[in-house]
Amino acid sequence: MPSTQPKVAVLLAAYNGMQWIEEQLASILCQSAVDVSIHISIDTSDDGTEAWCESFAALHPNVSVLPSIGRFGGASRNFFRLMRDVNFGAYDFVAFADQDDVWHSDKLNRATYMLRGQGADAYSSNVTAFWPNGKTHLLDKAQVQVEWDYLFEAAGPGCTYVFSQDLAEVLKTSIVENWRDVQDVSLHDWYCYAFSRSHGYEWIIDTYSSMQYRQHERNQVGANTGINPLIARYKTIHDGWWFSQVKLIANLVGASKSPFVSRWFKLGRKELLALSLSACKCRRRFRDKIFFFFICLATAVIGSKTK
Repeated sequence: MPSTQPKVAVLLAAYNGMQWIEEQLASILCQSAVDVSIHISIDTSDDGTEAWCESFAALHPNVSVLPSIGRFGGASRNFFRLMRDVNFGAYDFVAFADQDDVWHSDKLNRATYMLRGQGADAYSSNVTAFWPNGKTHLLDKAQVQVEWDYLFEAAGPGCTYVFSQDLAEVLKTSIVENWRDVQDVSLHDWYCYAFSRSHGYEWIIDTYSSMQYRQHERNQVGANTGINPLIARYKTIHDGWWFSQVKLIANLVGASKSPFVSRWFKLGRKELLALSLSACKCRRRFRDKIFFFFICLATAVIGSKTK
């Protein structure tokens, strides 16, 4: 009899991943109560990742490696390539995966069960960060969603994202239609969350920690804990990166002309002061609302490269 388990396409972006990718793939292939197929796209690597993945795929019929198309230069472009080039027609759900984490065996089963049970379109969850010295830390991203949070933050680590097939197809279309512009989006998970929420799709952020989120010196985006990440975040804001991404994503998802966004979109001093007063609408976590308020206020006074 044909399988009645949910069919999930897992999109895995890899780059110089030999140190961890075997453990990650094993944890994905051990997912319970789902029918998993893994599609791997590899950014040009120099540690043998391509050859190893090709050999691994030859031994596992539900693992495939997309043809090399050269250098991406970042995970975001690699995931956009996966969204564009993988055919979702045979699947019920589509999930993202990094190369260096360890998934709990019920990660996809829980996600697909909740999506079907609640009639939702997308899912993400908390994760447990872990370091080589044995330290662990729960990263709680499951605060109540607010009206405009999606323009200013992601729904949590993209490696927890699971989409319905319908939403994945719509996301694919949006990415293909805006292919040149999405190359400038630094964080694919932020874009996917913003597009989904701005177009009325229902998103679940689960309190459950679905995976071990590996921390190491090569993380493109790691766990946001302690004072140093706060300093780094302020630097990206002062240097203009964060506000430029906010404006880019707002434009791409069609939100820039809404009354709320148009009031602050120029990001001049008056606009930033007005935006600071809307902090409760722009971030989920209370601590981040406070940080958002003071950042907008400080940027209005001190200035940054917001254009």
